[in-house]
Amino acid sequence: MFRISQFGTVMKGVPWGLFDRIVQQHDGNRYMKRFTCRNQLTAMTYAHLAGADSLRTIEAGFNQHAAHHYHLGCCALRRSTLADANQRRDPAIFEELAKRLMSCASRQVRRETAELLYLLDSTSITLTGKGFDDWTLTNKTRFTQGVKVHVLYSAHEQLPCQVTVTAPNVNDVEEGRKLPLQADATYVFDKGYYDFNWWHRIDQAGARFVTRYKSNVALQVVHERPVDAASAHGILGDAIVQFSNPSPGGGRRNLYTKPLRRITVARSDKEKPLVLATNDLTSPAETIAQWYKDRWQIELFFKWIKQHLKLKKWLGRSENAVRIQILTALIAYLLVAIYKAAHGLKESLWIILAMLRASLFQRLDTEREIGRRRRREREALDRLQPGLFA
Repeated sequence: MFRISQFGTVMKGVPWGLFDRIVQQHDGNRYMKRFTCRNQLTAMTYAHLAGADSLRTIEAGFNQHAAHHYHLGCCALRRSTLADANQRRDPAIFEELAKRLMSCASRQVRRETAELLYLLDSTSITLTGKGFDDWTLTNKTRFTQGVKVHVLYSAHEQLPCQVTVTAPNVNDVEEGRKLPLQADATYVFDKGYYDFNWWHRIDQAGARFVTRYKSNVALQVVHERPVDAASAHGILGDAIVQFSNPSPGGGRRNLYTKPLRRITVARSDKEKPLVLATNDLTSPAETIAQWYKDRWQIELFFKWIKQHLKLKKWLGRSENAVRIQILTALIAYLLVAIYKAAHGLKESLWIILAMLRASLFQRLDTEREIGRRRRREREALDRLQPGLFA
């Protein structure tokens, strides 16, 4: 009886019927009918999970397990064919699949909690040199040449829930303004999203935000709130404030006229304290400080993706190939998260990825059955043969 491999089990997390419809909408298999989008997705996911860092390594490793290709719904791989597919295929196919997988993963790992905490940030990926310079030089910034990945991260589910890839000269707040806002949720972000009118939109949507004031902001104190001197979170001040300048300049008008809160938090590693801004006028100052501290979860997500998946060595140098590699890395991350939830595993995602990487094409059910059969045979033999000193 055939038993599915570990890799096949992970790939079962892909909603293949939905993926086929996405491919059909984008006419994704045009010009490359033999090496389909399914073949490409399977090959790229294998590359990320196996830690393969070149087209030649992917070809050799994947083709070594030809017996599994039929059950994966794919064929033998040629590195030139994969390179052409990454060069020519529309990344929107994989972007749409990533969005659907984020929704699927969210449903599977959803935790019972009343707190909806979303973290918003971006990370830059540097791309320089031959091939990259052809399309990254025109939109580089003083600090970055390459691309920028914008992520909305669900802290209560520990999963990304929205991802976009842009040029590095796209301001973070421009992507923030495109987000659909959810009532009763809390959005935490840094000073890259400093836009009072966007803060106003968040407040109008019935949501909360936690961020930082810039040092030159013009505020007037409405009243000071009492602060517990023994606060374990190092709260130095808590005040209700309002903007004192309705016209910041340049013909702009500040639509945020309601009171805000200013919470000053001591930092053990730095002399200068954090000055937090929020429209939450009721939650304890310690809770709001903890929400901002939780923003480090998204930094850890960026670090995980860059360190453990293939986002350091590139399989192609065109913009198309880079975008597909980033999107399939996100898809691989989500598939591992779905695999963890489906099997009720308690280990960290890194440990699970390490275990998968060591046993991608093993048929664990078959190996368990072989182990049980050998154990039964050994026990039967022991019963037939008396002990040496019996």
